[in-house]
Amino acid sequence: MPDKAGRVAVVLNGNARQVTEQLAESFDQVVGSGDLFLSRSLDDAQRIAEAIVEARYPTVLTGGGDGTFVHMVTSITREAKARGGEAPRFGLLKLGTGNSLARSLGAGTTRGGVFADLARLRENSSHRDFRLIEAQNLLTPFAGAGFDALGLKHFHEVRAVVRHLPFVGKRATGAVSYAISIPALTIPELALRPRIHVRVINRGNAAERLDDAGRPTGRPIARGDLLFEGSCIAALVSTVPYWGFGAKVFPFAESRPPDRFCVRIVASHPLHIAAHMLSAWRGTYRHENLLDFFAEDVELEFDEPTAIEIGGDPEGMTRSMRAHLHPDPIRLIDYNAL
Repeated sequence: MPDKAGRVAVVLNGNARQVTEQLAESFDQVVGSGDLFLSRSLDDAQRIAEAIVEARYPTVLTGGGDGTFVHMVTSITREAKARGGEAPRFGLLKLGTGNSLARSLGAGTTRGGVFADLARLRENSSHRDFRLIEAQNLLTPFAGAGFDALGLKHFHEVRAVVRHLPFVGKRATGAVSYAISIPALTIPELALRPRIHVRVINRGNAAERLDDAGRPTGRPIARGDLLFEGSCIAALVSTVPYWGFGAKVFPFAESRPPDRFCVRIVASHPLHIAAHMLSAWRGTYRHENLLDFFAEDVELEFDEPTAIEIGGDPEGMTRSMRAHLHPDPIRLIDYNAL
């Protein structure tokens, strides 16, 4: 395969709603023939990763949401390391449903904005080092169990129905499906079903409990000690402030130390959160049963098999999830700095 030094590889999720045949053709013309890759499965992701590393692309852009980024950055960095090389710098195109990381980096929100982002990065090679969380062998900006995993399940169920509605289907965005699924399905089910029971164990250097302003409070939590044990509706980890569609679920992520990620335990009653949905969305919701920490490495142990999500994609049921800050930062394009 010819050396692609100086070129930009664009990887699009062929299953994403916004990735139409017309959009793919437009990208193919902009980035150049052979530099556009369409992924529709994990097998595709691995094949594409091998081709990108072999061709030595210096920059890789992913389009299709956080899940697309998670699987591509995991496959590409591992392939590069296996070959003894350096992973390329990564950027995101805001073409998926969640786009939490793309939002944090200032990626464009329209089709015109996406192409403008591509033009800007061609003229500017700046990037910043960014640490990801490794959870269940995937590199991700966020992951969790409970409310978020259940919410994603309901979102996909509602979206599958909405997409086939006459007139509405072509116009409805992912945000519409979230607006329907969370209050209509997720909150009621959480109110009726037993909560998850979790033990959150510190497996790394000292962790810190945070107060309502995001400042460390109390004594450090030593390796092997518990951050939390009990019932909750969600146990979450993240290095970025946002969840899907701009919900600021991790308001202290921007002030975290570079060697820590955020841990949030939501033990509030789901109906109380529903009554304060706007403040929860904005990141200003506070409650004595909403617990925040900075940690380096944690293990979540569940009493029963529990649904988890990683990077906004459902990852099945498990009795435990290990999440630790990946030691090697990735080079990430920050559109706010271009």
